[in-house]
Amino acid sequence: MLKGMIVLLLLATVVSLFSGLFFLVKDEGRSSRLANALTVRVVLATVTLALIAWGFYSGELTSNAHW
Repeated sequence: MLKGMIVLLLLATVVSLFSGLFFLVKDEGRSSRLANALTVRVVLATVTLALIAWGFYSGELTSNAHW
């Protein structure tokens, strides 16, 4: 469940990234849609990092790194 939510948030972040690129090219930076896309992307990234931290804290996510 947690991994699925993290994947969905990462996909939403990528979609927001490309929508911001589209607004940058189409509007040439003259509207506030680019700033809104950046705000959404920052919020999604923050929520994703918070979920990852919660997953490690709760033990639902573990690291299999050998170092």
